Amino acid sequence: MTRQIEFVGKSGALYRYATLEEERALPPVGANYVIAQVTPEGSSILYAGETSNLALRDWRVVLGAAQDQFQQAEVMTRLNVRHAIREAELDDILQQHSPPLNAG
Repeated sequence: MTRQIEFVGKSGALYRYATLEEERALPPVGANYVIAQVTPEGSSILYAGETSNLALRDWRVVLGAAQDQFQQAEVMTRLNVRHAIREAELDDILQQHSPPLNAG
């Protein structure tokens, strides 16, 4: 069963992300994604991004780098077809969480 976690943005909006099963076929649609460290104590966003085609798996490089530093890092997604919505959500998440792997 897919786990879902809600992250709050700077605006107070809640965004529900679902764990991504890397081995399954992914739809070629737009999505926001986070690389998160999920532990029994809670979850934290290590990286946040967006893509116009989830099937391209352009998040894999960042996930690999995150897993080098954080063993329990995993990718979670939220489907958003419209580019403007993805950008606004990404900005809201970045402002609230300041993910360490987005810096620099």
